[in-house]
Amino acid sequence: MSIIVFPAIDLKGGQVVRLAEGDMDRATIYGDDPAAQAMLFAEAGAEYLHVVDLDGAFAGASVNGDAVKAILKRFPGHVQLGGGIRTRESIEGWFDLGVSRVVIGTAALSDPDLVKGAARDFPGGIVVAVDAKDGLVATRGWADVSNVEVVELARRFEDAGVAALLFTDVGRDGMLKGCNVEATVDLARATDIPVIASGGVRNIGDIHMLGLHEKDGIEGVITGRALYDGTLDLAAALAVAAAA
Repeated sequence: MSIIVFPAIDLKGGQVVRLAEGDMDRATIYGDDPAAQAMLFAEAGAEYLHVVDLDGAFAGASVNGDAVKAILKRFPGHVQLGGGIRTRESIEGWFDLGVSRVVIGTAALSDPDLVKGAARDFPGGIVVAVDAKDGLVATRGWADVSNVEVVELARRFEDAGVAALLFTDVGRDGMLKGCNVEATVDLARATDIPVIASGGVRNIGDIHMLGLHEKDGIEGVITGRALYDGTLDLAAALAVAAAA
């Protein structure tokens, strides 16, 4: 068995950026050609890609759609897309354009029936984002924090056919502090839905540690800033993940 490494492309104003702790005012720009960045990841061996429309997450609807479409045309593997996807129409539209998985966060809390219906009609296609601030679920681009605990939200979808949970420790995202392996594994053990780790990946050690917990339900890991800043080599990460 192995875990999946998802290199991340976060979109803001049509550019490739990374945020610090989800703060739109603390964005570092890494490029202005998202499709070209996707191809670089493909050339390094990536078969999966995680794309986020950051503007869309705040607007509640697609903002960087043209950039996403350009990525879909050029990246030969599987694209997982999140950010502002909160209606049945938008879910169907992205699947029609070739997205492999749709990530739903805010709507998972506000409209769980939307998620459950989509998970039923698009088997293996729906991922629920469980974004955590101090153990509580954050929504609307992480600008709001609910009073719902992470595990409670996850368990609401256990029998819904959801493909995976995407767990992000917001306080570590984009900070290169190291992935919160303990909290991620705790969530994976507390639910029967596979978990994708996100937030704070720093180096190959994080990939190795998560790989050790594949049997606990860790499906994969998303990494962004570490790749762009050079503290993690994607080809090496893919090799370690494949050996998990």
